[in-house]
Amino acid sequence: MELKSSNPAFSQKTYEAQGIYAGTGTAMTVAGTINKAGILLILVALTACWSWNQFFATGDPSSVMGYAAIGGIGGFIFAMATIFKPQWAPVTAPVYALLEGLALGAISSIFEMRYPGIAIQAVGLTFGTCFCLLAAYRSGVIQATDKFKMGIVAATGGIALIYLASMLLGFFHVQIPGIFGHGPIGIVFSLVVTCIAALNLILDFDMIERGAWRGAPKYMEWYSAFGLMLTLIWLYLEMIRLLSKLRDRR
Repeated sequence: MELKSSNPAFSQKTYEAQGIYAGTGTAMTVAGTINKAGILLILVALTACWSWNQFFATGDPSSVMGYAAIGGIGGFIFAMATIFKPQWAPVTAPVYALLEGLALGAISSIFEMRYPGIAIQAVGLTFGTCFCLLAAYRSGVIQATDKFKMGIVAATGGIALIYLASMLLGFFHVQIPGIFGHGPIGIVFSLVVTCIAALNLILDFDMIERGAWRGAPKYMEWYSAFGLMLTLIWLYLEMIRLLSKLRDRR
């Protein structure tokens, strides 16, 4: 069966290119991937706490904008390096996690200043959603069928195009009306995007399970954990954006 995912870190070609079918060397396992994902989460939390504390020590958003820029740009560079060179994942994935933590801590602290308590709510909803979907996947309530995968991939691609169009239009000081605002249309849009981001976790779980079943090399545990982190970070950012819109509607 063809491996499909909208996550740029997961694709059939990526796993095949790592010699899944060779059956040589130590193979990745689901448990090993979970352990590596736990390590990456700890690294994200460490640097996120650093930039978070820097902000609340000064109360000045400009004090953490540098961390957000370094984390965002650096994280993107190391993410691309990991995607194109999965063999580097044992090194590049932890560096990516540390950099993303800087950016997330800075972004979260700014949201927290305006909406007290929003960061912990977003964290709780992100991990709660992850565990619920994992339970649904493991129990068979939600199955990663070909139609399901195609639907999520198509929806994610559509969202990516909207974000890309918004970014390009922004250079000309033009905004897509409604969807990024805090009105009903903006809230519905954020809710839809958050749901799509969450359902991408099902595709990630399926890819990790199939990669282990096909005998991917051991370093792919780091790579697979990195891929899962991409989705979790996206989901967290969409959660905190949705919550901020809901707060403004009160």
